[in-house]
Amino acid sequence: MKRFKEQAARIAFALAACISIIAVALICVFLFANGIPGMLKIGVWDFLSGTTWKPGNNIYGILPMILGSVYVTAGALLVGVPAGLMTAIFLSRFASARAKRFMQPAVSLLAGIPSVVYGFFGLVVIVPMVRTFFGGTGSSLLSAVLLLGVMILPTIVTVSESALNAVPQSYYEGALALGATHEHAVFKTVLPAAKSGVLAAVVLGVGRAIGEAMAVMMVAGNWAVMPKSLIKGVRTLTSNIVMEMGYAADLHREALISTAVVLFVFVLIINLAFSAIKRKAKL
Repeated sequence: MKRFKEQAARIAFALAACISIIAVALICVFLFANGIPGMLKIGVWDFLSGTTWKPGNNIYGILPMILGSVYVTAGALLVGVPAGLMTAIFLSRFASARAKRFMQPAVSLLAGIPSVVYGFFGLVVIVPMVRTFFGGTGSSLLSAVLLLGVMILPTIVTVSESALNAVPQSYYEGALALGATHEHAVFKTVLPAAKSGVLAAVVLGVGRAIGEAMAVMMVAGNWAVMPKSLIKGVRTLTSNIVMEMGYAADLHREALISTAVVLFVFVLIINLAFSAIKRKAKL
């Protein structure tokens, strides 16, 4: 009976893994089968490097959206990664039990807030703040960066804290035995030992930032033009798809699916780069 249960569990786990693989394969097939033809009709180079998006005139250039996604994601990482990593270090190595009981549920709560609620917060708080202190309409690249920086915090904090907690205690104790202070032992011994986990947190943060649509759409201004400054509006790849897919048809719809292909390739490149960095770190 015990052997039968083990075999059944093994089969169930294998089926679950197969379903996950099949789901990813089906998404890839759908995207590339429907997106590549549209990209070829428009012209791959014209599509990727074009600076004008005018569906009414059959002009589809997504370079402004590509740069908008890159700028928003990079800015969100500049805001979210330092804050998230420092929070994770505090929770893992400095916080008292009482502080942990308060902060860990708060971080978990941030992770559970729907994107549209974040977007509403950005619309009524961040956008007016940016308009007051920096000028412009407030719906801008800077607003999107600040909002996404907050949204990726739970991912950065949770994964980084888990990586720091997984470092053997002997590393920390060995550093103290050699005369290091608590701070020096944490930042010079424990943190480098957890670098793979921290990199994973950053990659997951990138995935969350580059794939966010609703919240960004509510605060970024959604200008389908080349990004010019922090206080000007931008449009990201995800926002472009969400805003126009509801009424798109024919070549316009194919162009939006091609946009999804570009977004998918970006995420794939990021994950492959992370895998390469992780393998190199293990050598």
